[in-house]
Amino acid sequence: MATYFNEYFGVVRDQVDDYGAFNISIINDLPLFIDPFLLFHSPDARYQALHADILKYIKFLRDAVIAGRINKDLIAAWFFFSEVRQNWLGFSLVGNGGSGLGEGFANALSRNLADLFADFGEEKITKGSHVEKVCLVQNGVGRDNISDFTTNLIKDFLCGYTQAFALVHIDASLRRKVWVDKARFNYETSAWERRQYELPWLARDQDYVLLTPKDILTRDENWINRTDMIRDFENIPTAIPDSELRGQVFAYFERVMAKHEDREPSQQERDEAAVKTIIKFPALVDYYIKTKEQSGDEAVDISTERVLLTRQIFEEQVRLLQMDLANYTPFYAIAGSTYEETHQRLAYLKDVIENKGGHRIFWHSGKAIQRESDLHVLARLVWFGSPSDVGAEANDGRGPVDYKITRGAFDKTLIEMKLAKNTSLKRNLEKQLPIYQAASDAKGGIKAIIYFSLDEKMRVDAILDELKLTGHKDVVLIDARADNKPSGSKA
Repeated sequence: MATYFNEYFGVVRDQVDDYGAFNISIINDLPLFIDPFLLFHSPDARYQALHADILKYIKFLRDAVIAGRINKDLIAAWFFFSEVRQNWLGFSLVGNGGSGLGEGFANALSRNLADLFADFGEEKITKGSHVEKVCLVQNGVGRDNISDFTTNLIKDFLCGYTQAFALVHIDASLRRKVWVDKARFNYETSAWERRQYELPWLARDQDYVLLTPKDILTRDENWINRTDMIRDFENIPTAIPDSELRGQVFAYFERVMAKHEDREPSQQERDEAAVKTIIKFPALVDYYIKTKEQSGDEAVDISTERVLLTRQIFEEQVRLLQMDLANYTPFYAIAGSTYEETHQRLAYLKDVIENKGGHRIFWHSGKAIQRESDLHVLARLVWFGSPSDVGAEANDGRGPVDYKITRGAFDKTLIEMKLAKNTSLKRNLEKQLPIYQAASDAKGGIKAIIYFSLDEKMRVDAILDELKLTGHKDVVLIDARADNKPSGSKA
């Protein structure tokens, strides 16, 4: 079961760790991304140079916009980027495909360049320049956009970083010389150039693989992000040394909030008031960034912790469950992917989770996983060891389905993995299951619902009872409670 980089390329995991790289999965993206602030704040001269290169490109784009040299073709050449899927990091629920940076990001960046980045390199409030500014003022530009943009602009570094590791540690039969498009920007010709590298080669996908240093990765949010700026808005004015400006900001915010004097304003109303105030006083954006710069060491600590947690959940705990399935069941020996075989495989998974300590994959520090997207990735990594192929988010007119396990065009079984606490669970069962059962091209649609507490179990039981689905063969409940395991369980 070659699920991870080190397994496929015959490398000891400690070698990857000692090199400073994250041991990625070659089955599915893991929910990590590059945070440009970690480049900015790092004492490593290489990372500081990379951050400077990003700012250089932003300035190039800004100057072109101000000079009126931008047209449709140049926007496509300079602002559009494909996702660098070869690093196997991001938010894809299946494989490593992504949408990349298209028209929406290009328009947002080009529209804000002249004003938002007018003082790049000449900041009077912040210590440095930050590409994350675009996500602070432009709603809809998020962490994945900033990460994709950053990854594209440091692609030459990532290729060289991976090549150096591969030449020392990976057998020549598992490497290949490849041409990488848009690897480096030539400012003399104002064009992106391709370059050749010798990189790890994933024969299954006919594509190369990239490693990424752990110390520039994070999870959840960039250190500089719109949500923090809005939610922590009332702390920002205190960082303004100009008492007159500070007073104006507070007065304006209070006037906006005065509309809600008759009651306690909601979080949404407070957020809206913060946004209006930031628009009125754009210098607040720089003061917010200044507070983030001043707490840069905290960004490093938090990101390090998040990367370690991601490794524990999506690598170490997945390996344990794979081993339990292999040791206690014929889960990975089942050759087919028919409806009956899929049910059989799911029964083995249920048994290991409920009775042999497999529930551990869902728990960390006494807390169960909170996001269904994490469940999807975990399930895909675990299931991959079987001979069947797993895809995600199939939509064949029956609604979105998390996993399609297929052996042939006429032999399909659909599985949906759900958290019991999902607020849309009842609607999902009510609307989709009968349609799956009636579909002519599938023998059945299987729902696997995982619960972590008695309250969650009672909620699911009530839903199934109301929908008259209690005991239905295609609704499989999995007990992943940590406090309800038999004495023989490896808890």
